[in-house]
Amino acid sequence: MQTHELQYAWFVWSLILLGIWTAIYFFLKQKESRREMLLVSFWSSVFGLTEPLFVPSYWSPPSLFDLAHRTGFDIESFIFMFGVAGIAAVVYERIFPTKHQSMPSYEMARGRHRYHAWAILSAPIFFFLLYFLTDINPIYSTSIALMIGGIFAWYCRPDLKNKMIVSAFLFTALYFFYFLTLIAIYPGYVQQVWNLSAISGILIFGIPLEEYIFAFSFGFIWSSVYEHIKWYKIKSI
Repeated sequence: MQTHELQYAWFVWSLILLGIWTAIYFFLKQKESRREMLLVSFWSSVFGLTEPLFVPSYWSPPSLFDLAHRTGFDIESFIFMFGVAGIAAVVYERIFPTKHQSMPSYEMARGRHRYHAWAILSAPIFFFLLYFLTDINPIYSTSIALMIGGIFAWYCRPDLKNKMIVSAFLFTALYFFYFLTLIAIYPGYVQQVWNLSAISGILIFGIPLEEYIFAFSFGFIWSSVYEHIKWYKIKSI
């Protein structure tokens, strides 16, 4: 594959994700679900700033203006985070229509809800502990932290457990088919861009094992972010 073709692969792949995001957004029936998708995507896109943590230790994608190689940052990461965050947050609601209800104030101060702030902060805390205190690849630090954060969120908000578990599987399945578009358009891209020698090197249908783990852990925790922060319950309709 020619270098100039690789240069736009990450950008094209990000745009495909944005197309999926747009389709899901317009098929959502509840106004609050659309609001959830927009807000989660918008605020989560800031995590595109973490790309230098993964380049080149996890992968090294050619990017627009060669930014990833020159600075560690790239435009595509912001698009990617915008897309995956919003999709993970509402994929459950797209298939199982729900509506949001504000949690009564008396419930907020009792039981497990007392650990609300710690549950929200647990994922970033564990990520930085793993990143700075261990030498494991950052993709593992990320996935472990997301799963731990998700478990804390589940403990604090057990009413969200069905959405979290189902979303983890739904998002992983959707991410799998999304990843196949990259392999179909750019055969051999994974072998050229991912640092397979620094991770397991296991490919399942051409996709690194670590991508499945990331997708599952991300879908698990991110599906609860909006409701957890906003103190919302969800109810099937």
